[in-house]
Amino acid sequence: MRIQPRQQLLELWRSVLTACYDKGTWHWGGRDGTNSISDTEQLLCLLYPATEIGAFALDQPDDMADDIRAVLAPLGEATRIGGALVGVLEDYFSRHTSTEGEPIFAAGSYLRSADGREPSAEQYELEVVDAYSMSLTLCIAALRFLRIFKRFMDKEVRREAKDLSARIRVLTPQVSVRLTAAMTGLVRSFVVHTPNPKSAQGQAILGMLNQVGAADETVIDGIARRLDRVRVQMANDVKLGQTPDIDLADELLLFECGWSWGIDQKASPIDFVRSKIGDQPGYAASRPDLYFTIVALDGINDLTSRRTREMDLLNDEQRQLADALELRWDLTQRYWSTVARYGPGRWPLEDLPWRTSDGEESDYYTLAVSAMVLQDFVNRQATDELPQVVAVFDQLARRGRIISRLTSGDPAAVLHYPGVRVPMPGSADIGGGPPLVWVVPDFATMLLKRSLQAWQLSGDVAMRDRLMSMAELTMDHLSRRQIGYGPATGLWDDAEQVASAQWPGLLATEDIGPRDGAVQASWYLTERIVECLVSADRNFREPPLAMPSMISRAIEMRSEAEHLLNQEMLEVGDPDVSQAMLSRIEQQLDEARRLLNEQPATAFSLAEQALLQLYELAYARRDAMRS
Repeated sequence: MRIQPRQQLLELWRSVLTACYDKGTWHWGGRDGTNSISDTEQLLCLLYPATEIGAFALDQPDDMADDIRAVLAPLGEATRIGGALVGVLEDYFSRHTSTEGEPIFAAGSYLRSADGREPSAEQYELEVVDAYSMSLTLCIAALRFLRIFKRFMDKEVRREAKDLSARIRVLTPQVSVRLTAAMTGLVRSFVVHTPNPKSAQGQAILGMLNQVGAADETVIDGIARRLDRVRVQMANDVKLGQTPDIDLADELLLFECGWSWGIDQKASPIDFVRSKIGDQPGYAASRPDLYFTIVALDGINDLTSRRTREMDLLNDEQRQLADALELRWDLTQRYWSTVARYGPGRWPLEDLPWRTSDGEESDYYTLAVSAMVLQDFVNRQATDELPQVVAVFDQLARRGRIISRLTSGDPAAVLHYPGVRVPMPGSADIGGGPPLVWVVPDFATMLLKRSLQAWQLSGDVAMRDRLMSMAELTMDHLSRRQIGYGPATGLWDDAEQVASAQWPGLLATEDIGPRDGAVQASWYLTERIVECLVSADRNFREPPLAMPSMISRAIEMRSEAEHLLNQEMLEVGDPDVSQAMLSRIEQQLDEARRLLNEQPATAFSLAEQALLQLYELAYARRDAMRS
């Protein structure tokens, strides 16, 4: 399936409004009911493209394209679409703000029990990194939209516009309060884990690092040298919200960093944050989890984007938190990129599946580490080792049955549904409930997003073609999981349909959801697909790859054509025929010169056409002379 972000996003918007908006009312909830994370994902399906893609912007009604107006017609006329979106935002912040004005990040119905028992009421109130990261992305998008839309409303003379501007003035501080709280939660959820090499956790780390059978002491010394700068910066600069008993000075200890599932049980308070999240107790074990680390990094990436800085969306308090998060964002990616590529032989990353320090193994964790390696390459604009990462993506696509066939009882099926079960150590200490797990079904969307990211980074035509083929095959897989009937038609995720068609044997062992009636939307997966389509749109708007070899060939072709054109202009011929043709050829070569460095293949084609036309002129003249 060809990835067509504009058309696919418009169809997705149409489906979102059919499922969620009726007679002026936005309906919350999907397959997993309503909670702070699902509602955030649901709203981002509409707001994220509107603030990340200029052509989809809803803050300037006069500039809205006709096809977008048509898709959003259920919200009203073009001048009322922005106002309807403001109303949905008001409803969202009202639902997820307490009577004391505190933001609510409860994971609620997204939480699952590890042993089948019902989670306690206190556990349903737990806040997780997903809630903080998704809220961060939503708040940044909302601030972008509200700032520009308010400027437009301020220019209007209608009374409705003045009322809407007043509502935006009330709403904007609520967005800012939630943004501060989300950033604080992410800072306090960052952890550094320093296991003893002889412990089970230390041995698990060494088992991944040691790909050549070296002595443990050799590996410990080698990785300590490779991570020396990260360790020193971690010890000296990471202070805000840090746990007090981390020993980074002892190079005989291993260490790993990233985000736990929620606020660390030992996290220090952040004094300058007035919201209760600045000093509320945490419950998460002080050990990073790869899934929650990736989720945190993606949210911080939206926070640190150039557009956020240019629009000056953050206040002084938020800038201090943003600096702390950006430091952790950079150190985490450098750490995992170094660990994944350690050693003289095969990379640990290439030893599939990745094994975490708590002994969990999954291809999903390999994909998560690959994503951090790739982001590190993007940060440094490094492409020398990109082929190894792409090779891992290819293996994961095959092992995950994205580009190969699933068989009966295939263990790869659980990567997609119900998903990888991520333990939440420390959750059993709350309210006498059971240990909890977080279920992650986004293997395919993560692979799609990272394939597109690698495509954008690559400067090799063959590798780009390989990555785009992988992305399109992944989109094929996802399209088969699209809901095909009922109010949620066009959204995701119809696991029952895929299970019956492609996953024989899965239905006998897993409860995959409703068997009767319409399938409801999974906003978790639908929002991830929106992110992928936005990423594809961003990539496709970049100029095509200009290979030096093609530039050289285009220069040679144009040079020959220019010389022959100059010769042809010396000849005396039919002024009505030859001069008009020579003028067209001259225009083609001027255009070829303009496109030479940006579109060398197009320049080559223009020069080739010019050469053919010049040959026809010369041939006609010689033929006339012979006759």
